[in-house]
Amino acid sequence: MNVEPTMISEQTGISEQTANQLNLRSRPCSGSKDNDIASYPFLQRALLLAELSMIAYLSHEETSKAATRLGFNDTTYYNNDGSQAYSFANETDIVIAFRGTEPNEWNDIKADMDASKALAETVGHVHRGFKKEVDDLWPQLEKMLVENKQNLAKKLWFTGHSLGGAMASICAGRCLLSHIDTQPEQVHTFGSPRVGTKRYINHAKIDYFRWVNNNDIVTRSPPAWLGYRHSGQEIYLDSDGQVKTLNAVERRADMWKGLISGLKRKQLDYFSDHLIDRYVEHIHRESERVAA
Repeated sequence: MNVEPTMISEQTGISEQTANQLNLRSRPCSGSKDNDIASYPFLQRALLLAELSMIAYLSHEETSKAATRLGFNDTTYYNNDGSQAYSFANETDIVIAFRGTEPNEWNDIKADMDASKALAETVGHVHRGFKKEVDDLWPQLEKMLVENKQNLAKKLWFTGHSLGGAMASICAGRCLLSHIDTQPEQVHTFGSPRVGTKRYINHAKIDYFRWVNNNDIVTRSPPAWLGYRHSGQEIYLDSDGQVKTLNAVERRADMWKGLISGLKRKQLDYFSDHLIDRYVEHIHRESERVAA
């Protein structure tokens, strides 16, 4: 029986979906020199990485099936003490996608945001909870990253949604600042919280694009008054799902517009805007609009 691809609902949760149920719209990355990730236009590249972040929430078997549809035939799962990530590889690229917290698991999100103090991380300090998640996986990831640098030299891309976005930025920074001395090609995160102190983000110089969807509440945590700062280049999706550069007054007005629009749909968009499929849908529409 064929299953019609569906959007993910706030109630259902991503992990309960199958690969066949997901409406994946990225152009598969074949791994050839003329069809590697670097050859993709910016929005198509962001869409591919957003969809890889999304499928990281599936069960292991379904994640592998979905990755194959996107052109990655080599999928490796990393797990330690609840910290989870995947590497998706083809002939030219390796994408490391960190699994975050599903938006319908708000208690988990609140726990992820708890931050009484930051801990040292290469240069500067990062959120201790995010650091622990990366530390749990680092021995496994480090081995793979060192082997790639020594033998394969495939291009490295990092991505993740929510908590996974914070982990992606920290791990990419380690590649640059640790003994591995590897330059990640690019980092794209979706709905990432603030990660570290000003000193940390000023030293972890990576090509980082941080996607923020309108009122996504996770992007406002942990609070700035505790010393946390965002890094990377913010790409803001407005209340209509379009990429916009707004000043402070325009941004505030747009956030109110999004909140009111959500209430009319009986949704609190602080949470619905955090859904990974909302990011995927908006980026896909932007990619189609620009290409038209």
